Amino acid sequence: MIFPLENMVEFKEGMYEITVAASRRAYQLAMTKDPLLEENDGKVVSLAAKQLFTGDVKYSIEESKR
Repeated sequence: MIFPLENMVEFKEGMYEITVAASRRAYQLAMTKDPLLEENDGKVVSLAAKQLFTGDVKYSIEESKR
């Protein structure tokens, strides 16, 4: 997964965290066949990463209930 360098430098959370969030968002986009994919040449992961870095899509970490 490739993220734009300027976004990575400004990102304050962990890289693992954003990677997991982008992976899950990419899955959502692919399964729903989001119309935005057409505008992004079908590049699911890059669209998901862009949405997360720009704040268009928010994510949260839930604590495990073990």
